[in-house]
Amino acid sequence: MLAGPSVQPTDSAGVGARIVRYLGVALIWGYRLTLKPFLGAGSCKYHPSCSEYAIDAYKEFGLFKGTVLAAWRLLRCNPWSRGGVDYAHDQQVFT
Repeated sequence: MLAGPSVQPTDSAGVGARIVRYLGVALIWGYRLTLKPFLGAGSCKYHPSCSEYAIDAYKEFGLFKGTVLAAWRLLRCNPWSRGGVDYAHDQQVFT
């Protein structure tokens, strides 16, 4: 019986995934450097701040899942929410 080629991720696939992951982090840093100074400091009722949460989500879950988690966090950040401590690694959306 002939065995076909094994399907294993290559090193270049891992590098590409890291580049895409850090694209989201770069976008958040762009927001922090350009828009955040105009919005005022300390306006987030969650800890860590929404932008830090997004960076953690991108680093841990990648671009797609990190974007979904960051968007969900922004939707929860409203005048009627309680706020509090909320870390990306404690999420329950993708379990």
